[in-house]
Amino acid sequence: MQYRFLCLPLMFFVFTTQAYAQLTDLARLEYSFIPQSNTDDDYTRIRASLNFPIETKKDCYLILGAEYNRIILDLDDNYPFNTQGLKRIHIIDVNLGYTFKWNKDWRIGLKINPRIASTLSRSTDADDIFLNGGVFAINDRTKDESLKKPYRLILGLTYNATTGLPFPLPFISYYRAINEKWSFSAGIPKSNLKYFLDQKNNVQAFVGLDGYLAHLQEPSVVNGQSVDHISLSVAVGGLGYEYLFSKHLVGYLYTGYTFRLNNVLRNENREEVFKLDEVNAFYLRTGIKFKI
Repeated sequence: MQYRFLCLPLMFFVFTTQAYAQLTDLARLEYSFIPQSNTDDDYTRIRASLNFPIETKKDCYLILGAEYNRIILDLDDNYPFNTQGLKRIHIIDVNLGYTFKWNKDWRIGLKINPRIASTLSRSTDADDIFLNGGVFAINDRTKDESLKKPYRLILGLTYNATTGLPFPLPFISYYRAINEKWSFSAGIPKSNLKYFLDQKNNVQAFVGLDGYLAHLQEPSVVNGQSVDHISLSVAVGGLGYEYLFSKHLVGYLYTGYTFRLNNVLRNENREEVFKLDEVNAFYLRTGIKFKI
């Protein structure tokens, strides 16, 4: 029960940002790396996603997509158990979304997101599968030339099976352009303050959350308990850079330092059994995306 309340904000808000990104990002390829300070452990994630919008009628789109995350844990420290079954984690999402114009100002977005999160060392079973979903109301005035300070407001309800709570949770996020050079976003999992150097280059200061929960298909016994899940939660702050190759194609690089890192083995009730590491470290995330 303690795990559910501690990790609920992370799992919920990470899912919500992915849900909104599904409505705007058509393709993404990304690499993340966290080398652990004072240990021999490393965390690497390779992420690829593709979303395909189908216009069903004017201003209405069905969005079909998929995302794959390959997480590589190089656990080279001395642990009192075999870590071989923990080194490769696969997260596979199937995305089904729909968005339509509700009125002049508001757009509605809906998403159903079945997920496989597992080590996939054998055939998939029910414990590897999670079901997420959400509904969002988006007031996007970022392209409204009549406004001196364009903004975007997102309100929503989401359900995420990884939180262990059987009811939807509310969400709010707010973006505003301050002037031609400055903008900010306030929310979770990412808030930032952005400065536009010119039409193609911008830099930003950011804070954000990242993480995952996955099922271990080959559970081991640690501290006298069976370990069935692994989770990672990261809070990070730093600087970012984006380069616009075109209106829709963006390259980016974020670097910073984690101020909370928690990599934990959990039992079948998702209660903490063993902490792999919690030493803060350097953070790097880079990639390229094609967006609407």
